[in-house]
Amino acid sequence: MSAEKWEDNEEIKIFREYLRIPSVHPDIDYTACVEFIKRQADSLGLPVDVVCPAVKSKPVVIVKWLGEQPELPSIILNSHMDVVPVFSEKWTHEPFSADIDEQGRIFARGTQDMKSVGTQYLGAIRLLKASGFQPKRTVHVTFVPDEEIGGSLGMAEFVKTDFYKQMNVGFSLDEGGTSASDVHHLFYAERIRWVLKLKLGGTAGHGSLLLPNTAGVKLNYVLNKLSEFRESQVQRLINDKSVNIGDVTTVNLTQLSGGVQSNVVPPLFEAIFDMRLSITLDLVAFEKQIRDWCEEAGGGIQIEFTQKEAYVAPTKMDDSNPYWIALKAAIDELSSYPFGRYSGVNAACAALGLLPINHTPILLHNHNKCVQADSYLQGIGIYKELISLLY
Repeated sequence: MSAEKWEDNEEIKIFREYLRIPSVHPDIDYTACVEFIKRQADSLGLPVDVVCPAVKSKPVVIVKWLGEQPELPSIILNSHMDVVPVFSEKWTHEPFSADIDEQGRIFARGTQDMKSVGTQYLGAIRLLKASGFQPKRTVHVTFVPDEEIGGSLGMAEFVKTDFYKQMNVGFSLDEGGTSASDVHHLFYAERIRWVLKLKLGGTAGHGSLLLPNTAGVKLNYVLNKLSEFRESQVQRLINDKSVNIGDVTTVNLTQLSGGVQSNVVPPLFEAIFDMRLSITLDLVAFEKQIRDWCEEAGGGIQIEFTQKEAYVAPTKMDDSNPYWIALKAAIDELSSYPFGRYSGVNAACAALGLLPINHTPILLHNHNKCVQADSYLQGIGIYKELISLLY
């Protein structure tokens, strides 16, 4: 199918318009995203609220589809507006051009994480409203800021507001991941994110000397220990084919700073590690291990967790969860779309994550992110069926 044919599809046009908004970190101006969502809500005849729970520059946008029985617990269809930084030289297409190639692949930052989901929700609602469907429960389609940097001034603050409490949320659909096969993955839990900052103090002096207890030596020791732990998780993935990335703990050095000039041993190095902890990991024991390694390195290391999420139990996928029963019924009806399950989303309420785009490599924050136009449109149909049976 030619790119020209995809370009004429109304849902693809809407998706591409959203992708072209460069809501990229750092220092995002969300104004264009908010205006885009307002226009889409207006086209659906649905009201919009914009709430800034922490600061004015971090808006949460809520599109409301009132249910026939608004006293029932409502449903949230959640997505985030922000995307991670790009390295344009690594892309074959401009990262915010939303180009379509002859194979029907749409290239842009946000195609998978996660602007696609936001516009797929709206596309599904468009189909449902056109068919005359009216939900029993109220549906809230939420678009939140700053998910890619932890959401501390976005969703984390929004759920504390009276506005959120009045929404009476019972269940949420949220972010998932693409599938390279014909199976769609359903996410029922989330790894715990910790951001570890180490300030490693040590003996300073001339670069020609072998000084004791330098910041560099301490950094090397702790980095080696964390790297050994990281390698154990890599080997687990390699050796156990039943394990996937959601079942292991990831540790990555993401920022390193320090030093004054090339011939001076500095008094301080600073290192930041991004960690995504498995829900089966003993968090208390793991933190103690980190602190022990810092002492073994020679002490004088300041340990700070700039983000330290608490454990959240996985969403139950059994008869005790009425939303799961409804969702499973919908999935069973979608027999032509096989579903698998693994780790993914957490929330204060019951939550499951889904990105209904298959036959697509999982690119996450990689370069050249893309989705197939036909798979994107198929996903709108999947959401249509899921939403209709959740109510």
